[in-house]
Amino acid sequence: MEVRKATAADAVAIETIRVNGWRVAYRHVLPVDELDAMVVDATRWRSRLEKPPAGWSTAVAVNGDLVVGFASIGPSRDEQGIGELYAIYVDPAHWSTGAGRSLLDWGEAQLRSEYAEATLWVLEENPRARRFYERAGWAPDGARKAEVRWGVRAPEVRYRKRLAGRPGPVT
Repeated sequence: MEVRKATAADAVAIETIRVNGWRVAYRHVLPVDELDAMVVDATRWRSRLEKPPAGWSTAVAVNGDLVVGFASIGPSRDEQGIGELYAIYVDPAHWSTGAGRSLLDWGEAQLRSEYAEATLWVLEENPRARRFYERAGWAPDGARKAEVRWGVRAPEVRYRKRLAGRPGPVT
C-alpha cells in the first residue's frame, strides 16, 4: 500500500470515500435516509488541497492507481502545542487491507515531526474505529463532545497518544 501526498486531483476520490465511509460506519447512529441522500461534492476538499489551512497535511493511500483511503493531520483544534489526526477514512470495500494502518503510520510520522503528542476524535458508537486506534496505542483521555447532526446527538470521545521521539510533557 503506497501513501502519498494528496493533490487537488484526489478531491473527488477523497469525498467519495468519506461519503461511503459514513454510509457504512454510521448506519446504526445516524438516520439511514440522510446518509443515503449524502451527495459527493468535492468543492471543499479541492479548495483545502489547493490551499491547505496552516499546518494541515493530507495524504491518500493508493492501490495501483486507485485511491482507497485518506488521512488529514495538523495542529490541534482544542489545545495549543499538540497535533491532531483530523480524519482517516478508508473505502469500506478496502477495510482490513492495511490501508488504514498505512495512513495512521503516515499521520503519526508527520505529527511526530512537529509535536510530542496528538489527539483525535471518534464517534463513541464506532467500535471498529475505536479498536483500530486502541491497537495502535491511542487511548481515551476523558474529553467528550457531541454534535447534533440530522436531529441526532452523536457523542464523540477524544483519544490521545504520546509520539515517541519528541520531548515535552504529556498532558
